[in-house]
Amino acid sequence: MSSAVAELIELLSLERLEDNLFRGQSRDIGTKYVFGGQVLGQALSAAQATLDDVDAPRAAHSLHGYFLRAGDIRHPIVYDVDRTRDGGSFSVRRVTAIQHGQPIFVVAASFQQAEDGAEHQLSMPEVPKPEDLEPAAAVPTDVMATLPTKIQRWLSRMGPFEFRHVYPRDELRPPKRPPFQQVWFRLGERVGDAPELHRALLAYASDFHLLGTTTFPHAISYYQPNVQMASLDHALWFHRPFRADDWLLYDIDSPSAQGARGLARGQIFDRDGRLVASAAQEGLIRVVAEGNTAGQVPARK
Repeated sequence: MSSAVAELIELLSLERLEDNLFRGQSRDIGTKYVFGGQVLGQALSAAQATLDDVDAPRAAHSLHGYFLRAGDIRHPIVYDVDRTRDGGSFSVRRVTAIQHGQPIFVVAASFQQAEDGAEHQLSMPEVPKPEDLEPAAAVPTDVMATLPTKIQRWLSRMGPFEFRHVYPRDELRPPKRPPFQQVWFRLGERVGDAPELHRALLAYASDFHLLGTTTFPHAISYYQPNVQMASLDHALWFHRPFRADDWLLYDIDSPSAQGARGLARGQIFDRDGRLVASAAQEGLIRVVAEGNTAGQVPARK
């Protein structure tokens, strides 16, 4: 297993401190603060670990969270799980992520025992297959040298997920475009079959590309020093079984941006066209005067 994939698996494997208390490590992946997907994936892992007393297996079907404070990449995060309810077929957990004595993220997650029922879905858009798309081109050395150190690390890092954009966009010199995009993604290597692991991996990956889509009509991007962006909330619904190490299509649009906030929605399909998950996120988007970046908020992609 590659170091990047193994590191992510370890990151989502929390240390149990007490029945409902867990500790997760933080990783510097080139962002100024803890990546939101890390906190989301770890919080889901903590919630899943407290379902050991229910009578029948229950799988996460939805989670709704709020980012309260920027996470410190130099320190671990403690996850406090409240076992809110265990009903006949549903369970609810509320998780608070704590760092330096303060909550940085809260999420409610709902789990359901498997059952049959009515079923329908929207169709997957017609897009090229991932193997017919080129991987993202490397940033030229001379351009890379002009970027801040953190962004250089982000762009040069081989992360655990591979992304292939149906319509690539130059984030360093962004053009104006309609607010939608499609991105194929998968974990870089095969991992175990545990559905709980694949849901945590998808939670991690679902924080990529959502908020960035809201910037498309405005010819701005999170790489620009005068653009401040931060995730405010995140919602995720799991519809059908999937594997995070198989290609998945993230079909994203942004219906609105206003009041220094942008809203993005995403549908996630597998290669066979099954809708396996949906996501939504609202985030802060500010364009400030050049050089005036005091109080810069964390950029999340």
